Amino acid sequence: MKKQIRIFDTTLRDGEQAPGFSMNKQEKLQLALQLEKLGVDVMEAGFPICSDGDFESVREIARHVTQSTVAGLARANRKDIDRAWQALKPAAKPRIHTFIATSDIHLKHKLNKTRAEVFEAAVQAVRYAKSLCEDVEFSAEDASRTDPDFLCEVFEAVIEAGATVVNVPDTVGYAMPWEFGELIARIRVQVPNIDEAQLSVHCHNDIGMAAANSLMAVRNGADQVECTINGIGERAGNASLEEVVMALRTRAQAFGRQTGIQTELLYPTSRMLTEITGVKVQPNKAIVGENAFAHEAGIHQDGMLKNPLNYEIMKPEEVGVPESRIVLGKHSGRNALNSHLRRLGYSFTPKELDVVYRNFSKLTDNKKIITDSDLIYLSNNGVTEMGAQFVHESIQNLFYR
Repeated sequence: MKKQIRIFDTTLRDGEQAPGFSMNKQEKLQLALQLEKLGVDVMEAGFPICSDGDFESVREIARHVTQSTVAGLARANRKDIDRAWQALKPAAKPRIHTFIATSDIHLKHKLNKTRAEVFEAAVQAVRYAKSLCEDVEFSAEDASRTDPDFLCEVFEAVIEAGATVVNVPDTVGYAMPWEFGELIARIRVQVPNIDEAQLSVHCHNDIGMAAANSLMAVRNGADQVECTINGIGERAGNASLEEVVMALRTRAQAFGRQTGIQTELLYPTSRMLTEITGVKVQPNKAIVGENAFAHEAGIHQDGMLKNPLNYEIMKPEEVGVPESRIVLGKHSGRNALNSHLRRLGYSFTPKELDVVYRNFSKLTDNKKIITDSDLIYLSNNGVTEMGAQFVHESIQNLFYR
């Protein structure tokens, strides 16, 4: 039986911190309910201490979400933890998520603390959070740049203090996949009580490695992956939930792991986020981008028409995309054009199709997007050589007058 990897979604907290992605209380609740339908194990609803609005949003989500665990973020101090707990109290499954930086660069230049002071703060924060809430997650901020021996010492101590989850953030997206995988494997070996807690990872995408690092962590023993819809988040964003989930599903034999995500809701959830925030996904975004299941190159289109497996490693309906798209453009071939024309109700002899295709090619040299109206015009007027000349002159007049 495949091991279950828990999906911790932080779209509502880390994702919302990205410029342009802020959401009001009702918008956050709407997305939270969709995340629950999607099947995320944990959703981080916000950072209650940061504002009254965020506190109210976390509390509202805690009141309505019953299936997923609802987490609230708190720095490693009593004031933050108390505020988080007040917001989380109504939740059916609350989790206090407390954190402190552990890397020497953060200790020196941000916290102005010694390792001993950070160690004590981490333990005290977890112990206090545990007195309020059964489920406590501890994150060692900038873990990937932390001395591994010190990181393991901190994790051992916070687990002993009651942490149910310990999280390894690649906070600035610095790690390479092999390095991050080795770190997770080392933690598994070096922390004697690691089996008493879940081992989580939280990867950022500053040099494009967030999903790869998360997947290497899974291969090396991580139990939970923290990620966001569309990969949104601070700076270059977080590991993309849809990429991690579909990599585990598509390459199931390589990982031997599965998630509880309802993958057919990935695309609708992605679209909900873009509608709420007004920020579109780039067209070439994996899984949910507009071009993820679109094909323009003639060789690819011909292969797709013969068997989609030639160029698609997953079915579009698996992620909630209605169907693949054959996009007609300057790189398209006769087979794709003929297939599209047949769907529009046209049937041509090979000779007629050659004429239509020549005019189609001339049109694509001047127009980026070819519409059904364009194809109907070509089909009705450009089948004969005389008609072809008329269409050609029309194209010239349209683009060169």
